[in-house]
Order: sequence, then structure tokens, then C-alpha cells
Amino acid sequence: MKQIVESYFAHRSMVNHQLASYNDCVPGDGRTSRMEKIVRSIRIGSDDPLVEVPGGEDAGGMIKLDVLDKEIFIRMKGIRLGAPTVREANGAEHPATPLECRLRKLTYFSPIYMDFRIYRDDLPTTDGADLGFIEEEGVHIGNLPIMVRSARCNLHPDHIAGTQEKSRKLSPTTIPEDADTLKKLLRKAGEDPLDPGGYFIINGTERVLISMEDLAPNRVTVEKNKKYAHETEVAKIFSQKDGVRKPINVEKRRDGMLMVKIPSAGTTAIPVVLLMRALGMENDRDIFSAIAGPVEAMKYTVANLNDVKDNPEYGVDNTEEAMAWLEKKFAAGQQKEYRESRIQNLLDKELLPHLGSDDEVRTKKAIFLGRIVRQVLEMAITNRDPNDKDHYANKRVRLAGDLMEDLFRVGVQGLARDLKYQLERHHNRKRELKINSCLRPDVLTSKIMHALATGNWVGGRSGVSQLLDRTTYLSALSHMRRVTSPLVRSQPHFEARDLHPTQWGRLCPNETPEGQNCGLVKNAAQMIDVSEEVPEEDVKALLKEAGVDDNPEGWADGSRIHVNGDIFGLHKRPHKLVSQFKRRRRSGRIRPEVSIRHDNENRDVFINTDRGRMLRPLLIIDHGSLQITKMHLEALESGEITFSDLVSGGVVEWVDAEEEEDLLIAPRPFDLPSVSPKNKRPINPSKVEWTNLGEHGISHAEVSAEVIMPNGESKIEKFKVPLNYYQENMDALKRKEKKNHTVLVYTHVEIDPQLIMGVCASLVPYPEHNSTPRVTGGTAMVKQSLGVASANFRLRPDTRAHVMHYPQRSIVGTRAMKSTKFDERPGGQNFVVAIVSHHGYNMQDAVIMNKASVERALGRSAFVRTYNAENKRFPGGQEERIEVPGTGLDEIKGLKSWDSYSHLERDGLPVPEVELTSQEGGRSILVGKTSPPRFLEESHGAFLQAQERRESSMLVRHGEKGWVDNIFVTESLDSGRLVRITLRTNKVPELGDKFASRHGQKGIIGRLVNEEDMPFTEDGVIPDLLINPHAIPSRMTVAHVLEMIGGKVGSMEGRRIDGTAFTGEKEESLRSGLLRNGLKHSGRESMINGETGESFPVDTFVGVIYYQRLHHLVSSKLHARSRGRVQILTRQPTEGRARQGGLRFGEMERDCLISHGASMVIKDRLLDESDGWNLMVCNTPRCGHIAYYDWKRRTTICPVCGDRSDVHSVQTSYAFKLLLDEMKSLGVAMRLELEDRR
Repeated sequence: MKQIVESYFAHRSMVNHQLASYNDCVPGDGRTSRMEKIVRSIRIGSDDPLVEVPGGEDAGGMIKLDVLDKEIFIRMKGIRLGAPTVREANGAEHPATPLECRLRKLTYFSPIYMDFRIYRDDLPTTDGADLGFIEEEGVHIGNLPIMVRSARCNLHPDHIAGTQEKSRKLSPTTIPEDADTLKKLLRKAGEDPLDPGGYFIINGTERVLISMEDLAPNRVTVEKNKKYAHETEVAKIFSQKDGVRKPINVEKRRDGMLMVKIPSAGTTAIPVVLLMRALGMENDRDIFSAIAGPVEAMKYTVANLNDVKDNPEYGVDNTEEAMAWLEKKFAAGQQKEYRESRIQNLLDKELLPHLGSDDEVRTKKAIFLGRIVRQVLEMAITNRDPNDKDHYANKRVRLAGDLMEDLFRVGVQGLARDLKYQLERHHNRKRELKINSCLRPDVLTSKIMHALATGNWVGGRSGVSQLLDRTTYLSALSHMRRVTSPLVRSQPHFEARDLHPTQWGRLCPNETPEGQNCGLVKNAAQMIDVSEEVPEEDVKALLKEAGVDDNPEGWADGSRIHVNGDIFGLHKRPHKLVSQFKRRRRSGRIRPEVSIRHDNENRDVFINTDRGRMLRPLLIIDHGSLQITKMHLEALESGEITFSDLVSGGVVEWVDAEEEEDLLIAPRPFDLPSVSPKNKRPINPSKVEWTNLGEHGISHAEVSAEVIMPNGESKIEKFKVPLNYYQENMDALKRKEKKNHTVLVYTHVEIDPQLIMGVCASLVPYPEHNSTPRVTGGTAMVKQSLGVASANFRLRPDTRAHVMHYPQRSIVGTRAMKSTKFDERPGGQNFVVAIVSHHGYNMQDAVIMNKASVERALGRSAFVRTYNAENKRFPGGQEERIEVPGTGLDEIKGLKSWDSYSHLERDGLPVPEVELTSQEGGRSILVGKTSPPRFLEESHGAFLQAQERRESSMLVRHGEKGWVDNIFVTESLDSGRLVRITLRTNKVPELGDKFASRHGQKGIIGRLVNEEDMPFTEDGVIPDLLINPHAIPSRMTVAHVLEMIGGKVGSMEGRRIDGTAFTGEKEESLRSGLLRNGLKHSGRESMINGETGESFPVDTFVGVIYYQRLHHLVSSKLHARSRGRVQILTRQPTEGRARQGGLRFGEMERDCLISHGASMVIKDRLLDESDGWNLMVCNTPRCGHIAYYDWKRRTTICPVCGDRSDVHSVQTSYAFKLLLDEMKSLGVAMRLELEDRR
């Protein structure tokens, strides 16, 4: 079914879910966007219903000004975005491109405009309105960062061919000419055509919003609460409306009392029955039918009813008494009006707000409470397991759009409050009220920008926005598909870290970090989508049409229909409803992301239309037959139809974790035999065709396979295999299904089993032959490999970038390499590897490399570092100047020799391709620069002299050298000059560099051996790499061995070997390939020792395998020093490699020296070589103060005893002397006693 997968990825980028979510959030396309809804829901200064406010209900959000003599209302709506622009310091504007924003350290954003109306009672009215108004349209309220390649981006196919105002839309997915045009235009704009977008550019850096996994709102979860010695049953629900969450807990106490807690209103527990009475359920029968449930539950309901009636603490029998009790508890001692409004607010706003906040929905809330109680009682009585919090049906994923929506909501509320304050100030100062002069756009902009730049989101979460990992193309892709859990890392959440069965096909089982975040940070599988919101009203209208009673008499006769956690109504024949609903969805009358689940046992039907559910596609089986046919596959291949046509045609459907509970899914249509029945030859799954696909009522698949005979000829062989999803006597199974409330009939087939893996794990060939931790390690290392991160690396000012010189496609590939574009942006090379030890230089995980291969540029890469220099401006009009120091009119302090500046041009910048180094004696100046004198530095000589400037040239970083690659001279937004220089260094593999295969077999180079000393095969093949035989058996990386054989066959036959998970070319096929090419089927060959010329007594395993060079290079970690820089305050060596710091001589090293008896070395290390200091101490009896040497009088002086004191010199550390000085500054006289002078 690879045609389906290929068609899917031809029309969608790998980060489609992030782009779609963002597009859904921001305004555009004439629909009411989420941002518009937020603006319209603003209420500040008054809680009056909108009908009573001037402008009515559809005039948008409302602000009422608190001014004494007048009535002034502000109404706002009509939010819209401009095209992304850059505004220069002189006010000029032009369209922004991501490239320019990266180079100039700008933010890629669009202006936001909104329409306002000011209603005042001193203006002439129009059209019978209460108040007259002034209208201001298109007010700039702030800037919104734009996601690269989203619908608002200047690079989007709709805008790139023209401008956003006058655009020519391209259709790259349907018209091949448009696809070529788009590629050319993207290259012209300095972008990589394969870059998927999905990130933001903030101050020149690329930042990603990491998707958050969250508990689903408006869902009841029942759990056992182990408090103290006993456990109680608790039901929790997070009721969410307009982004505000109100939790509610219902607990069954040990004495059988059912209590509700509303944390947002207070800690007081309210009996459920009393709350239901307050919500308007007067008689007991209503309460009974609302709770309903098993017969044993009746006694609890009765006990609760009686207790609330008879217990003197409550004594409540009707609605008025219940309200009075609530008033007494929640607003005791207040005035009557306040008490009443407080309780009304509690019942309408705090209690289950997702059901509504009017008086009319109170009965509904009481029924909902009854349902929660029923679930608690059922769990208590039937001893059922509590709800599984980690089940993916109880989770929602919040993507970039949802996170931006939260941010915008808080930002725009703050903006509205600020506007209210400014308008009131203007009014009180008798100025004219104009929105344009009072609104401060930077209130909103700075709120959004700060969150995106730091990652500290609203609601106190940190790390939401992260710097995009651009090590390789794949690391960036994987980073944008990451899903994180909000749990705290430090606590051992074992259940949350476990791989849950419902994550199958949604989250990658392998790609998760090792260590403290294991299992909390996950990655999306390849073919997933995240549902967008579908309006409930559409679904509810269809349900009514299908015969759902939305206002029944009793809630017990029939199955309850829930829409997004809210009870909608009853239906007598749920089976019929569900099948009708699915038919409509498959025919395209209902949106594909709406899910329906029938819980037979509890007589519930759950329908979900909310956003954030992770969906995966499956092939539909109807009446025992697959709906897909050969015609479909051919049309997909020729491009006549697309994946979305399959969805709307009822061939494929999207399924979420909840609906999947009702399905029975066959992992694959049929299983191939290991050898063909007639010729007994191995079968290559990619050369197999299913000929009777799409015929109805078949029990066997007719297959034609191309097999290769021992003499190398290929033959077509036809045979039959049984279908996995074929079941006899379906009717009997269906009857049994109904009776036992289970699923026994196959409903779907997986499209391709390898789709359960994420983008990194799907690149590992034959992962099913490895132990899981090795695949997990392999996915982590794919993200650290050096390759081509992006085709425009010459134009990208990344701080650190690695580029492999000759990246190769792997000989053993997987099908996912095409969809993830890994073939176009590879990260590794094919090595000839022998598994043999060599003089102990490859002990443990070390590897030995062939020196000649390295000299032929094997594994060679370039490292590019970007340096930034700008003309900083200081207060007082002074500024730094980029120039060759000493060529201006000013005196320069600290000038270097004239040779040091010889490679700089007149503007102070170097010529490209000049070699620079940080070593002494070499050219080390990257940018010539002078600065004004430091603040308050004494100006020598006469006051009128030309001011002396400092030499402050920018040097190459310590320990680095390279060639100047690119110099970008531009202007920052405050019109200062900004220079960005990239320095390119060649990194040739050397001792200590890290290499790894894709199977988690990592190692560092232990020795580079001359070509003539390497072992070689009888055919004269010299391996590039030798790895230790012990690396294979204990780690059980069989796929590593398989890939070596596959690579050997592929290189002999000049073809790519398919190593896709579960469906790759089998071992037998590869072995026969070796035999065909005259090699041993075991993959071993006899080798000859290059040093002695003797044959090795045993055969050696040799093959070709894809190896990756990882970015842990020894040249960027090597660090040693003797004496060097010290900190100014403590005079101890600085810390860290970047600051040329000292190497810490810790307590373990000290212990070693003590045990050696070499304790004078400790004095040498920790005192003489570190911060030794000679301290003068006065030894006059009862003195002991620190003395000093007076150079004028040529004598030592004690501050207390004067110059007639007995002063001795003591060797101590400078840090100790500092401590004494600090104690003196606190007024504590420190006295030292000299032991040998007592």
C-alpha cells in the first residue's frame, strides 16, 4: 500500500499538523478565526449582557470606561493581519522574507489591525441607537509572529508569485509547472525548497513551539483516592470554556456521603443532593432518575437524600433552603444582594461552565452531576478499575495554534485593560478620545515576543518555545513533531512513562530521550493528524435528524448520546445510529475528524468533535471486504486522485484512540511465505503484486511475485495466500458480538505496519531484528549526525553549523526515506566494515579507521561558526566604530602591531577566504574595532586633547582556526551597522571523533592505520572501518549484521536494498544475492593481515553499512592548560573551556595524591599554581591583625600597633585573604594566631 503513503506525503508536509493548527488560529479566508472569537469575548468594566450595551450583540468585545459624568463604551471586532513586513528606522516598509529576518536578527511578524467604535452619550445618534459613535477602522494593535510556510507567510504558494495584496496563486500539488515555479522562487528567496517550515523567527533565531499533551477537558475520570489509611472513590472533571478551566471533584466518602468540591470557589464540600436541589431538582424522583445506575446504588442515593433532609447540619428539603445553605456557607455575614449574586455566580460560572452559564441549563447541570455520581457509585459497587489517565482518548495535544491562542488571549486582555486606563486618563485631562493615540501596540507585541523568545508561557509553563535543532535535516523535522508531557521530570511517574497500547500508530515507540525525560518527551508517528474543531451544532442537527431525543422524560430508557462530554439526548437504537453515522462520515456528509464510539455495556454513545485528538488513518473493511481496489492504487500512482479523495470516498478513515476501542484491526492483509511455493526461492516483498485486490467476498489473495533464480534470471510466480481479515460465518460472530459486548469482526486493516514509527526510527533498517533500547539509541544518534541540514547553508547565519562534504544515500534504505526527504538531505556515508579486533586499539567501543580513506575525504565535514559585530551606541552620543584601529584621527590605546591588521580592508573587515587562527603569531583579528574610553576613566593630559579610544577588535575564539567564508554587512533596526561573519573550519576525522551506525552501535576512533597495514580480503578490498566482534552478541543488534549483508548485495548488484521495518527484503533473499555474486552466503570472507601478509586463520565478517559522523568532535572538546586567565575578584582560574579555564583538581584527585604520599604536589597545585598570596600578619601579643608593607617608609606596618610591630609573612590563598577583607567590611576584626610563634 505504499502508493497511499506516497500520495499522502506528496500533498502534505511532515509538519502539516503544526501549520494547519496555526492557520486555524489566525485570521484569514473570511471565516471567523479563533483570534476573532477571543476579541469578541472581551468584557471589561461591566458584566451587563451585550443586548443592553450600545451596539448590540454583534458589535464585538466591549470596554466600559469608569468616568464620572458620561457613559462611554468601546466596541471592537474585525481583527485582521497584514502581510509580514520589515519597518526600518526611517519608517520605510517592505515585505519581509525569512532569510532577511535571519540575517538581520529581526522578527518575522505581521501587523494586526482591528476596528473600534467609541459610543458616547454626548454624540448625535443614528438609526435609533441609544448613543452616537465615532468609528476608527484598521487601528494597528500590535504584531503577531508568523509561522514560516503557513498560510500568512510570504513564501506560501498563494503569495510567493506576487504580493499578498495582488497575488497569483500557485498549485504545486496539482500542476507540475507550478511546482517548478515554486522551487525556483523559493531558491530565489534564499530558502531550501525542502524546508518544511513550522517554526517562527524571533530576533533572528528559529524557534519551535513544542506540542503539549494535556488531559482532555469536559471528561469525567474516576479514580481511587488513597488518603490516610482508607481509599475513597473520586470523580474529577476539568470543565473548560473559552480557555478557562474549572475543576470539579465528586467524592464518595467512607460513610457513603457523596460530596462535591469546587476548588475555584472554595474548599467547602457540598453534598451532591443539596447541590442538585439548588440547581432546581425539587422532587426526589428526578434526583433518583438522574443518578440511576445499578440496583445496589439505590441505597446510597436514598441514604444521601435522607441525610440531607434529616441531618441538622443541612436540613434541606427544597431549592430555597438549598440556596440559603449555600449562601450561609460561601458568603456568610455579607449583605443579601452580594450573597445571592455570589451563589448565582457559583452555580452558573464556576460549576460545569462547559454546559453553559445561563439559568436555563441548570437542570442539565443537575443531570450531568447525576451522571458523575453514577460513575462513582458504579466503581464503588462493581469494584471496576479506575479510569486510565494515560489512555490516549483522555489526552489532547495542544499544537502551535492552541498555544498561540492562549498567549493572544492573555495579551489582548492586557491590551484592553491598558487601553481602558489610557482612555480614562485622556478623558480626565479633557483631551479628545482617539483610539489611535491611546492604544499602545507594544503592550501586545512585547507580551507575545517575550513568551516566544524565552519559552515561558502564560500559565507558568516553561520550555514551550525552543531553539530549533538544526544539526541535520532530520533533527529539525523530529523537533517539530515532538510532544511533551506537562509532568514534572524529577518525580518518578512510572505509569506516565510507560508505552501505552493506545499510542500505537500515534506516537513512536522508540523515539524518546534516555534519562530523566524518558517516556515524558515523545515524538509523533509518521502518518498522524491532529483533529481541528468541528462545530457541535452541525453534528447535533444531524443527530436530531437521525431520531435522537434531546429532551426526554426519563434518562434511563435508551442509550445516552454524549457530544464532547456533554449529554445531548437519548436514542432507542444505538447500533443503527452508530452505523448510520459512520456511513455518513464515509460518504463525506460529516467531517472525517469527527469520531463516534459506542460503549455497549454502559449504554453510552460518545461523539467527539473537539480539537487536539490524535488521529491515524486505516483501510476500511465493509462486509468482510476491503474497500480499496487496484483502480484506486493506479489512480494514486498517476496522480488522478489524492489521499483526501480516499477519505471522502470511504476507502480510508481517520480514527482516534477512543473510536479505536470499538474496532478490530488486522495488522496486514496477508502474510507472505518465506519462500515461494513452486520454485522455493526467497521472496522480496517489494516485488509482489496483489492481483485480485478489491474483489468482494474473497478468502484468499492471489499474488504474483517476481523471484530470482540461482542463475540470476527473474521469473514471475503466481500463488495464493489466505487473507488475515477473512472470517467465516460473519452473522454468527455479529450476534455473539452484540451478546458479549465485544468486537469479533474485523473492521479495518493497517495501511502499512511501519507507520507506527516516527521519522527517526523509520530510517533504521530492519529495526524488528534489534533489541528496543538499541533502536532508541539509534534514533537519538540520527539526530546528532552530520549531513546537509539545509540547502541554503551558505546564506544561513547559524551560530554553529556542520556540513558534511560528501553525504551519501544509504545502500540499505527504508521506504520512509522518500517521505521524510532523507534521500535528498542525507546524513552519513556507506563504509566498508570488517568485524575484527586489531592490536587492542578497538577494545570496548573504539573503532579503527583506514588512514587512506580519511585522506580520500571519508567522513570529512566543515564546521561553520558565525561571529556578530555591531556598532554599539552608548549614552552621551558615543559609539563603537568598525574600522582598522589607528587609521582614524583619534589616539588609540592598546594598539597591536601593524602586521596584525594587514589582512583587513579599509572598512575594518577581512577579505573572504583569508586564513585566521587564534594561535600566537597568526592572524587572529576578525573585525577591527575601536571603542570610546570606559566610563569615568581618567582622561590623561589636557582636557582639549583628542579623546583617546580603546582598541577592542574582535578575535577568533580561543582554540579555533579557519577561513573567512561569508561576510554579511547590514543594518540593525536602530540603524547601527551589523556585520555577521562566518568562519569555516575543515574537520577531518581524527583520534577521538565519534561515529555510529543506525543501530545504536557508537564508538570513537581509537587509531588511524595506514592503508598498507590494514587487513584486506582476497579480492583486495580494504575496509574503511574495523569494529570489535564483542559489539554484536551482547547487544543483539542483528540488524547491524543484516544491513552489512544487504549493503554488500546492493553494492554488488548496483541497487538499493529495502530494509523497511516488517516488510523489508528478507534474510534468505539477501543470502541468495550473496551466492549469486560468488560470495559466501554467511557474509564472511578470508582476510589477509596487512602487516605480515599471512592469512587470518578464521574467516572475517565484512560488509557495507551506513555510518554517521556525530557532532561530538574531539577538536571542539579538547581542553588543557597550565597557567592562564584568572577571575578578577578571587584570582582563581576561570572555569570552562570557552574561557580557557583551569582544570578542576577535585577532592578525588587530592585523595589520590595523599594516598601516594605526594602531598607537596597538592600545595603546588592548589596554592602555588592557583591563587597563592603572601599575607603579612602582626604577631604582637593580643593583636593578630593583617599588616601591610609601606613602600615610602620601607617597613611593615600593622594598622593597630604601627611600625614597631612584629610582622611575619604567611603563605595563604587569595580567596582566604578576600574572606578576611569581606569580614572587615562588615566590622568584624579577624585576628590570626601564628601557631609556631605562640
